[in-house]
Amino acid sequence: MSEVVTVRSPRSKVIAPWVRTRLRTAPGTALALALLVAVTAFLAAALPRSVDRYGDTGLRQAVESAGAGRTVVQFNAPPDYGAPAPERDAGLRGAALEKDHAGILRATGRSLPLDRAQSASGVRSTEPQEMAEPWLPRPDGLPPRLDVVAQSGLAEHSRLAAGRMPRAPGDVTARTPRVEGAVSTDTARRLNIEVGSVLRFPGVQRDPLEIRVTGIVEPRDPRGSYWSVAPLMRTPVLTVLYGDPELRQYWKGALLLPPDASPALLGTATEPYRYWNLAPAVDSLHGHDVPRLRTAVAATESGPALQRVREATSPLVSATSDLDEVLAHYERLRTAIGPLVAVAAFGTGTVAAVVLLMAGGLAAGRRRAELTLLRARGGSLTGLGGRLLAETAVVALPAAALGLAAACLAVPGARLPYAVAAAGGVALLGCLALPLRAVAAHRAVGVHTAREDVTAARPSRRRTVAELTLLTLAVGAVVALRTRGTSDGSDATGDQLVSLAPVLVAVIAALVLVRLYPLPLRGLARPARRLRGAVGPLSLARAGRGSGSSVLPLLALLTALTTAAFGGSVLSGVADARDRTALMTVGADARVESLHVLPPDLADRVRRTAGVDDVTVAGIS
Repeated sequence: MSEVVTVRSPRSKVIAPWVRTRLRTAPGTALALALLVAVTAFLAAALPRSVDRYGDTGLRQAVESAGAGRTVVQFNAPPDYGAPAPERDAGLRGAALEKDHAGILRATGRSLPLDRAQSASGVRSTEPQEMAEPWLPRPDGLPPRLDVVAQSGLAEHSRLAAGRMPRAPGDVTARTPRVEGAVSTDTARRLNIEVGSVLRFPGVQRDPLEIRVTGIVEPRDPRGSYWSVAPLMRTPVLTVLYGDPELRQYWKGALLLPPDASPALLGTATEPYRYWNLAPAVDSLHGHDVPRLRTAVAATESGPALQRVREATSPLVSATSDLDEVLAHYERLRTAIGPLVAVAAFGTGTVAAVVLLMAGGLAAGRRRAELTLLRARGGSLTGLGGRLLAETAVVALPAAALGLAAACLAVPGARLPYAVAAAGGVALLGCLALPLRAVAAHRAVGVHTAREDVTAARPSRRRTVAELTLLTLAVGAVVALRTRGTSDGSDATGDQLVSLAPVLVAVIAALVLVRLYPLPLRGLARPARRLRGAVGPLSLARAGRGSGSSVLPLLALLTALTTAAFGGSVLSGVADARDRTALMTVGADARVESLHVLPPDLADRVRRTAGVDDVTVAGIS
């Protein structure tokens, strides 16, 4: 009979993972690291996004302040006088102009962000005509002069204040004796124009063209490009007669026609021309796209885009715009402040990096006995570094992602790649600070370590060479900053060495302090031995033998101080230069001037205004 013997092997003991064990035993440390990385990643990701947003805001303000008259790309073409009269008249009607406008939009493509709602096409007069109607105002006895504008989209961009919108039949020609028109509310009020008023424009080899006002319109968006390219469409102005020694003034305004009434202008002395306005979409402009925008504008004004426009419309088309000058001015301003932004970025980035390195160094110092024991029991540097890397990565990576998401929510509407790179750099530094510090400190296996005395231990040659190199770079950066400033020439963007000058000065100051501060402490320790008690002498002795790791707190503090001091001096210099320039240009804090004699009591009224200290009356000839 056989006997069966059952043998049970002992159950193997399950070892808890390293990362989970560390997180459970030190949750406070992990939470502190996560908070530090999240805040640093948020600030690092928000910086490039804030720079982008400020750049976009500056560009949009520059375009808006320049006015639509300078920033709109305008295509002009005279009527085709060589064509038969029916074809020439048809080319000035609304349907033909809208067809050409669509062809221009296709030809220019998407190189320029356009606001199609504010873009328009039409026909307008070149020469304003003197009006002989006796009921029109004459401030200095001079008759007013009016332009005639037949622009598309009048009904969509205005609301009726009185009367009705002007209409035009489809058979208007150069011989049509009368058409309907409209005026803006400002034009009607200042020129005494009412619904039913008739204005006559001199004809060429024909009777005058009569324009009967059927409506008074109020612009829906008076500051929009539709009304601002030709401001006379919405607001008449008093204009000084050119060359008049008495500086007499006359009113200058505009009448609005329906697009299909444009051919009637061919029989007048107004010298009409066709135009197509392309208004830029201000909200879609970005500061980092300025070089591409300038290239697109140049191609539209005198390049391949203009050639395509001529093929789609007429060989006589020309393009004009001052948008390139506005973009160039903004680019020069951005170039001038670029090095200053780089100084701030380098300074804050250095402080953030030093804080992360300091956190890793403190964590390595606090776990020094643990890591020494692991090395003494056979742990390899690779295994030790890998465990510490996994321990920090599981905390730092989600924290950096959270900081990046918070930065994107806090600063919307900017480019993402630079923010991702900045947050990724913070995450990488947060992951590697502790492992690298631990691996560097535990290269050799041992239980006891020698005392790190700054004044007694002789610095290595590599450290001396590194410090001298930093000193040379700092001196060169300071000399370059003092001799040529942050940029070299009007088109230069500065160099990174000059932008690093405050950081390099802080690094050198920190190294010098770390090298020198034990000496006075050791000198004070000797007389302190005569004092009663052991706290004072022992504290001074320990501080005099302090470790060189104190360079990181000094570096963070000094970098922050030097960057703040540099920024403060720049802001102070800019404010002083601005006030001096304003004083040289204006002659005072404010100036009220006019081409005519000002009211005699104006000076007293201004003097009584709050905030005014003194008023000086002067005449400029």
